[in-house]
Amino acid sequence: MNRKEEVLQDVVIKFAGDSGDGMQLTGSQFTNNTALMGIDLATFPDFPAEIRAPQGTLPGVSGFQLRFSSKPVFTPGDECDVLVAMNAAALKTNLKSLKKGGRIIANTDGFDAKNLRLANYPDGVNPLENESLGNYELIKMDVTKMTREALKEFTMGTKEKDRAKNMFVLGFLYWMYNRDMDSTLSFLQEKFGKKDEILNSNIKALQAGYNYGDTTETFTTRYKVEKARMEPGNYRSIMGNQALSYGLIAASQKSGLPLFLGSYPITPASDILHDLSKYKTFGVRTFQAEDEIAGIASAIGASYGGSLAVTTTSGPGIALKSEAMGLAVMLEIPLIIINVQRGGPSTGLPTKTEQSDLMQAYYGRNGECPMPIVAASTPSDCFDSVYEAARIAVQHMTPVMFLSDGYIANGAEPWKYPKSEDLQAIPVAFKQALSDGEEKLKPYLRDEKLVRPWAIPGTPGLEHRIGGLEKQDITGNVSYDPDNHQHMVMTRQAKVDKIADYIPLQKLDSGPSTGKLLVIGWGSTFGAIKSACAELQLQGKSVAHAHLRYIRPFPKNLGEILKNYEKVLVPEINNGQLVRILRDLYFVDAIPYNKIMGIPITKTELVEEFNKYL
Repeated sequence: MNRKEEVLQDVVIKFAGDSGDGMQLTGSQFTNNTALMGIDLATFPDFPAEIRAPQGTLPGVSGFQLRFSSKPVFTPGDECDVLVAMNAAALKTNLKSLKKGGRIIANTDGFDAKNLRLANYPDGVNPLENESLGNYELIKMDVTKMTREALKEFTMGTKEKDRAKNMFVLGFLYWMYNRDMDSTLSFLQEKFGKKDEILNSNIKALQAGYNYGDTTETFTTRYKVEKARMEPGNYRSIMGNQALSYGLIAASQKSGLPLFLGSYPITPASDILHDLSKYKTFGVRTFQAEDEIAGIASAIGASYGGSLAVTTTSGPGIALKSEAMGLAVMLEIPLIIINVQRGGPSTGLPTKTEQSDLMQAYYGRNGECPMPIVAASTPSDCFDSVYEAARIAVQHMTPVMFLSDGYIANGAEPWKYPKSEDLQAIPVAFKQALSDGEEKLKPYLRDEKLVRPWAIPGTPGLEHRIGGLEKQDITGNVSYDPDNHQHMVMTRQAKVDKIADYIPLQKLDSGPSTGKLLVIGWGSTFGAIKSACAELQLQGKSVAHAHLRYIRPFPKNLGEILKNYEKVLVPEINNGQLVRILRDLYFVDAIPYNKIMGIPITKTELVEEFNKYL
């Protein structure tokens, strides 16, 4: 059979099906296979909010979008080239994101009368059989039937055999995109090595999908994407929550402090608890508390005892932890509070992304309660950013709010992992004894950073008072004196402000140092802003991009940068939060661009928006 091979530069695939169809596993396996080939990639998993939505319904659709390219990529793509639709609901939910002329791979068994009805198609209407998909290339495959046929010799029930449908599809895509299956075969062996029938059925389905593509005359073209030109080094595919966990472990090792996580499970932050629990050999202690308040309270106790203490949650959990955060600010102890943001308010959109909690991070505590804020911009950046949050916490004796979001947490990209010697040192000095002239420990006597000493309980002679009541300056005794309270409030604020002397100056990500438009972003808008600015810069347009890691305090030169442009635009996945803070601090007429749909901002919409001001 004559087959041709076509070389592509950039491909976007969306795997979509019922939440029980294994689309996340299919996507992650294709992602790992892609990463091993040295091809650049970005992913966007899309989960249903319900633990088990009714099968075949629109709310139950689970998706996984993967973009892979021989050139550097910064987003998972605005539109898909290929949509794998395991049922009618998956097609209906995702068709709008498929390019005209794109390819649909449809499992025909998922388009029977029942599935069509559950997907709210009118009676008698089947999109696979009418002309409604005429603008696309439609590949119809009875994946269910062919999977059952491939597994006919296995004694397992039909329901169990159908669970291997995703492996059949994965095998077919491996054939279509000219891949070997070794990475997935190794994964299956590791996962199901002690369950022979499950292992062998998945392998057989994977091979059957590959062979279907290889032996069916319908498919005359295979596709290949070349390796991307990337900086030399050792890479792996990594998700945001994984990178965050590794960053915390690295900070623990470099500081010499044992790592303690006190947490309560909540989407999309739970994976951090799961990941860190695997690393007891590195001295990591994880505690799944009975609620959010107990999670942060245990972390405060661990910090007081000399650990690198962390608590993780999402927006609703931050609300519950707010009183204890105030206690940590009053105690002036190091603590990392990780908020993996999701759509709100209340329980809101538990599995959808949003940059909804910046104001909460800034102001969401009673009293004057300043706290540094650090934000990650990509999945791999979580490692560096949380490492920096840990450095700030222990060297400035303060709780630090670390912001990620669902898009970053669940997305994946190649990560060039660092060597230990390349990481910045995090020296920690506990107070060991009274200083000369000290008859009693002065727990709020400060150094040039306005940082008080870290005295560990049980150290002879260093007994001192802790608690949430206002402290007398230097002595730490309880004080209700009005002048002292004002002094301490201003001192705590000054300590946080002074951190600006110990963080890098703000740099432009791209673009001219002066010009018509500066686009300033934070968090997961990074890829879309970077891609949109790059496209316009190639057209010779005067647009620059600055992305913030340090949001409180801001880098010392940020105000000067803002003054160098005619217009400042701030894209955010919220109703305008950073833009308000910039206006307040720098008196700049910053322009908001807001999207609050539970999905990321796209490059295409930003290009259109930026052009309005160019």
